[in-house]
Amino acid sequence: MVKHRDDLPAARSLSMVQERDGGIRASDAEREHVARMLRAAAGEGMLTLSEADERLAALYASRFRSELSPLTADLPDGGRSLLENTVEARSAARTGLRRHGLTVIGVGALLIALWVLSDAEFFWPAWPLAFMALSVLGHARRIGYRDSDHHGHRSQSRSVDRAA
Repeated sequence: MVKHRDDLPAARSLSMVQERDGGIRASDAEREHVARMLRAAAGEGMLTLSEADERLAALYASRFRSELSPLTADLPDGGRSLLENTVEARSAARTGLRRHGLTVIGVGALLIALWVLSDAEFFWPAWPLAFMALSVLGHARRIGYRDSDHHGHRSQSRSVDRAA
């Protein structure tokens, strides 16, 4: 007779503990992810400082994944959309865009060098270069990149000075 996992006493007691205590244990990385959401919500004014402190204390005291979701349940999109608007996320997105642009420049230079060496009459790298340029523009549009992102702080301070 073959015993199934459910028949084993240790497996049965473990599943009973998981059911009783709320399931799977939360990792430090999962707790830190939720903490970033809570800090972003407090920074946006969605939570008061005391609410954020209470939730962070409950977060760091939590042991199971099921205890994490109620901490961000009342935030828009469960708090996930708040992480997209953080300084770190925007910086990472701009870094990814720069890396993408540099890759396109490198591949473009290689294609042009191959064209020069091939003595082809038609400038065949035009097509791949056009598609690669469009991919960079699409990437920039997807992350919401604008040239004003780099100079936005200066223009915002000027508008504040004019208002004052």
